[in-house]
Amino acid sequence: MKLISIKRETKPEARFTKKMGVLTTNVTYIKKQFLSIPYKTIHKYRETYYGEIKDCETISLAK
Repeated sequence: MKLISIKRETKPEARFTKKMGVLTTNVTYIKKQFLSIPYKTIHKYRETYYGEIKDCETISLAK
């Protein structure tokens, strides 16, 4: 049994931009788990409307 594991989870989230309005994108979270309990988000990225992969920390979008 592993004590520490890493899990990737994708959830749809609604984002808002001035040019396009409300846009639903898939946001992928990479989380570190201890005994199957998530305790830290290592990385968060999303796929844009055009298919590009962007880091969520560098993009400033209002929800």
